[in-house]
Amino acid sequence: MELHQLDLNLLVVFNQLLIERRVSKVADTLGVSQPAVSNSLAKLRKLFGDDLFLRTPKGMEPTPFADQLAESVSYALAMIHSGVNQRTTFEPSTAKRAITIGMTDIGEIYFLPALIERLRCEAPGVTLSTMRNAAINLRDELESGKVDLAIGLLPQLKAGFFQRRLFSQSYVCLMRQGHRLDKRRMSLAEFSTAEHLVVISAGTGHGKVDELLARSGVERTVRLTVPHYVGVGHILRGSDLIATVPKRLADRLVEPFDLVQVPHPAKLPDVSINVFWHAKYHRSPANRWLRGVVFELFGSEGPGARKTRSPAAAGTSAETVAPTSRA
Repeated sequence: MELHQLDLNLLVVFNQLLIERRVSKVADTLGVSQPAVSNSLAKLRKLFGDDLFLRTPKGMEPTPFADQLAESVSYALAMIHSGVNQRTTFEPSTAKRAITIGMTDIGEIYFLPALIERLRCEAPGVTLSTMRNAAINLRDELESGKVDLAIGLLPQLKAGFFQRRLFSQSYVCLMRQGHRLDKRRMSLAEFSTAEHLVVISAGTGHGKVDELLARSGVERTVRLTVPHYVGVGHILRGSDLIATVPKRLADRLVEPFDLVQVPHPAKLPDVSINVFWHAKYHRSPANRWLRGVVFELFGSEGPGARKTRSPAAAGTSAETVAPTSRA
């Protein structure tokens, strides 16, 4: 099939059906009638020789061929949108706007103090909000522009997204000062006999640590399980529990809560914390400024970090970016 044979508006309908899964919702979003959406779908089915979407109780479910097309179509439309809507300048000192970043409670503890201070000095008219990555449909919120950036371990963001590594970090054991394991090194046997605080952080990659420990046959007594990291400092300060946490979180909690961190005795892989943004806003001056601030404040190229650039990113200054679908 040649491109001149295909109406771009049909691909817009196809992409929206992938998101909404209902003809009525697509019609409302695009501001057209339901018969118009159905007519577009009929044309697409004829062009591709495939049903593309099948009606089910859950809505219009894509066929395997539609799923195969989804990544390319979503990415192409996002880049076209970015190109035709790009603006040439963004002046942070005079800008009046709100920005939203998706992040975890770890992110709020680690990133927000320095970030809000930079915004206060450099962009006083810009306000900042955060959203939990697991509490929203992050893909749709980034695509719609309701969320500007997302930071963290987010393997669910694939087609149509760019990412850049901020840093890699290891895991450490965190405990109160004076704990019996408060020493330079801890053996795996000592780790196993301790009582543990475990954080089950839904929607992040940190839960894989517990899976790795379990698969490695590391036994431990879990005395307390909590759904987030916010209370970790308070809990550890007043108990004999220890917790496995990312090192940069430990760095933030040690001083205010009189805690100590000890190298983890188990062989756990380092994790990469990335910034994600939708390809639709890749060339947006406001989005580029925002992620530039985040990279400047928190970015670091640790051992083993590598820079990659996608063809679509050529000519976008010195940013190191790659479509998430290739990550």
